[in-house]
Amino acid sequence: MARRLFPGAWLRKPHYAQVRFSYMRMKYLFISWLVVFIGSWVMYVQYSTYTELCRGHDCRKIICDKYKTGVIDGSACSSLCAKETLYFGKCLSTKPNNQMYLGIWGNLQGVIKCQMEEAAQPDFGTDPEPRKEIVLFDKPTRGTTVEKFKEMVYGLFKAKLGEQGNLSELVNLILSFADGNKDGRVSLPEAKSAWALLQLDEFLLMVILQDKEHTPKLMGFCGDLYVTERVEYTSLYGISLPWIIELFIPSGFRRSMDQWFTPSWPRKAKIAIGLLEFVEDIFHGPYGNFLMCDTSAKNLGYNDKYDLKMMDMKKIVPETNLKEIIKDRQCESDLDCIYGTDCRTLCDQSKMRCTTEVIQPNLAKACQLLKDYLLRGAPSDIHEELEKQLYLCIALKVTANQMEMEHSLILNNLKTLLWKKISHTNDS
Repeated sequence: MARRLFPGAWLRKPHYAQVRFSYMRMKYLFISWLVVFIGSWVMYVQYSTYTELCRGHDCRKIICDKYKTGVIDGSACSSLCAKETLYFGKCLSTKPNNQMYLGIWGNLQGVIKCQMEEAAQPDFGTDPEPRKEIVLFDKPTRGTTVEKFKEMVYGLFKAKLGEQGNLSELVNLILSFADGNKDGRVSLPEAKSAWALLQLDEFLLMVILQDKEHTPKLMGFCGDLYVTERVEYTSLYGISLPWIIELFIPSGFRRSMDQWFTPSWPRKAKIAIGLLEFVEDIFHGPYGNFLMCDTSAKNLGYNDKYDLKMMDMKKIVPETNLKEIIKDRQCESDLDCIYGTDCRTLCDQSKMRCTTEVIQPNLAKACQLLKDYLLRGAPSDIHEELEKQLYLCIALKVTANQMEMEHSLILNNLKTLLWKKISHTNDS
């Protein structure tokens, strides 16, 4: 009866369903298109970032052009540019001006580091000047004698390291390293390479600490490119994710993941002892004190025996050099007196200049990094004492009375506490 009275009524519901289905289909098509668009944009941005970060081809071309024209020479030049037995592998760069790659040199594996911009003095966050191809390898000039070159190197060390009684020994060490072909003399191209490398604080520190356990060994150089031994694990934490996954992981959750994917506690303790020993190596060493200005997990690695190895030492700078530069730094607050992420001084409001004394010693920065790393999973019988020593360590200040005595005491207490706990295990 109803159908006869209202013949179109039974059609209304199917028509509404068709409209709803069409609307839902358009909605899902739009969402799918939006996802594809955003994904493509993210891929494009990441690819652009990768091409900017990873410029190994450009680095090799610049170095090899200089080598082939006789401007520079070094122990790695022939393998890189003539024999082609030194290859660039996976890109590890985090900044465009500091190129870093896994490398294969014959049957050896290493890490290749190359500077794509001219080395600059610490300048508190400003970008370095663009690399100047014409003048990068301009010293020493033709006609410079070996004695004159030694004087140049000695003067550079005096400016960077301050007055040290044994600078002449370091000069001789550099000349020995600069003799890439081991023919008993340093040629002008080899000297040009050595001079360019000595502008880099990381290279200088690596030469100074070559006999130390926690410094990767130098394998060779060409111009301001140098090759170091490969380190198996390139961060304190044991997981590395593809960048596309990293994009969608919240930073807080990522920090939790870092703590989950770490070695067993005895192995973490051994790695931590290595970091404490490295702090000792650069604290009032034979050529002065060096300051750790970027103490982060990404700069530390370890080998298959869980011995700590420093991955990146670019922000470990001579104290004398940093003080000389910072003393004329204008400031309005303490925030203007920071180099890297961890070297902080105070702003003298009366002079509107940064003071020269770094507030926090290296040991306090290392303990801050190690606190969560060591306390998570620490054995219950030492947890309380370990926590106490770590917080005492973090509280260290350079300006405190008897700081050096407290520094040595806390460092020895931490090493002893950790070593006693793992000395009877296979991990020791």
